[in-house]
Formats: sequence, structure tokens, C-alpha cells
Amino acid sequence: MQAGIDRYESLLNRALYLNDIIDMALAEDEQELLKETALEFNELKKDFNQFELEICFNGAHDERDAILSLHAGAGGTEAQDWVEILLRMYTRWAEESGYEVEILDLLDGDEAGIKSVTFLVKGLYAYGKLKCEHGVHRLIRISPFDSSGRRHTSFASLSVLPEISEEIEISINPEDLRIDTYRSSGAGGQHINKTDSAVRITHLPTGIVVQCQNERSQHSNRLTAMKLLNAKLYELKEKQVDDNLQSLKGEYKEIAWGSQIRTYTLNPFTLVKDHRTGIEAGNAQAVLDGDLDEFIYAFLHS
Repeated sequence: MQAGIDRYESLLNRALYLNDIIDMALAEDEQELLKETALEFNELKKDFNQFELEICFNGAHDERDAILSLHAGAGGTEAQDWVEILLRMYTRWAEESGYEVEILDLLDGDEAGIKSVTFLVKGLYAYGKLKCEHGVHRLIRISPFDSSGRRHTSFASLSVLPEISEEIEISINPEDLRIDTYRSSGAGGQHINKTDSAVRITHLPTGIVVQCQNERSQHSNRLTAMKLLNAKLYELKEKQVDDNLQSLKGEYKEIAWGSQIRTYTLNPFTLVKDHRTGIEAGNAQAVLDGDLDEFIYAFLHS
């Protein structure tokens, strides 16, 4: 509580200081000083928006790291390319937000793009911010894979889970696990591990399957896969508490028409529209370059 009060007072003092500087610059017609103050004001506005956003975080796990999984839906190669674009978008957003990104598992597309990818976004309130991105994302564009230059619609689903820390007890019976090892696949050149280091874990009672092939050793991949399983089992446990038990496979909407949370249109015009909040952005490329804060803020304030 006190830390929040101190931060608010710091922001307020910065605003009062900038106000005094602006008054002085206007009185003395100091144009260069006005330009410098405008830049400082933009930084203050960004910091204030961040502070305002954090006030909205009241979920049990909002402050935790986030585990994101992207899966290609209807659209074939188009959808797989769309997954790769979305991975780049979230990576750019994370980097601009001061977060770290760690790829946990990646399955390349048949011809291009990515079929599925699971990655960890590490930083304070990563889950609190990204949980609103959970859902189906739709892309409308002229296909770079269509020689006739026709317009295509592609879909990809994103699931977002908090990384569950070890102090939260999730009971996993080793006898309920089937652990398979296999050789890592995909691009990587000399960095590909030639041994069966990739790990797939199936939780037999629930049918939940997790896998990791990004690390160099089987031991590291197994630890990461168990971390993913822990997060998914915790989510399932919460749903049981809410008397809304269902398998994780049945939880997500169909990755196709009518189920999207956001549409990214690149042709015949450029527009990104969030169907939950009504927020629209005309600069679609900026959004695909990671400019997501407007959508996140709008959802958290809705």
C-alpha cells in the first residue's frame, strides 16, 4: 500500500514540476525547452498509464510470469504463417515492455510458418497484462502464398496461463504420467540436439499433454514440461472449484469463424478491431510490431 502511495506522489511531483517548466518556457518563449518538456511529458504519461494499469490487477496470479501457447487454426499454411507473425508481435511487445521471452516448445509449419509454439514471458504483471489476449485471432489479407493474389482469412488461437510457483501445491502422482522422449525437430542447424532430448508428458487422468524440446538436455526439457503441466493442472483445479469442470481441450473456442476476439485486416483497408471492447487501430502494422497497450488497457478498464 505504502509503495503505491509513494509512487503516486512521485508521479504527481513530476507533473507539478513539468507544469512549472511549461509556464516558464511559455513566459520566456523558450521553444527548445518546450520541445524537451513535451518529451518528458510523454514519458510521464507512459509511466502514469502503467501505474493506472497496475491498480487494475487484483487477480490471484496477475503479478506472475505468463505461459503463452499459439496454435494454427483454419487456413493451412496461411494460418501457420499467421502464428509466426503473432509470435513476433508478442515478442516485440514483451521487449518494449521490459520483459524477457523464452521459447519452450516450437513446431515448424509444413511449408512455412509455425504450427504451434509455447513461450514464457517473464516479468512483473506479465500474466495480468497478457491474460486478456487469450482467444482466437483472425487475419484478413492478400495471401503471399496465393499466386492469384486472392484475399484469405486465417485463424490462430492463443492460450495464456500463469506460471505457477512451487509454493502452490499441486499433487501429481508419478504413476499418472506417461513420459516419452524423442528427437528435437525444426530449424537449428548445428544447435539441434542429435539425441532424444525432447520430452512429452501425458497426464493420464485428464488427458493433458505438454512437451518441450527447446533445451539442450533431456533433464532441462523434463523440468520445463513439468512446469507447463503444473500450470495447466492448477487452471483445471480452479475450474473445479468454480463448479465448471471441463477438459482443457473443450475449454477453448473453435479456431474458426465467429469465435475471434480480435480481427487484423490488411486488405482492402488496414484496421485492427477488438470485438470485446470495440477498440480499433488504423495502423495495423504498428499493432503487428507490438503496439498492444491500447487494447490491453481498454480490456482491463472494461
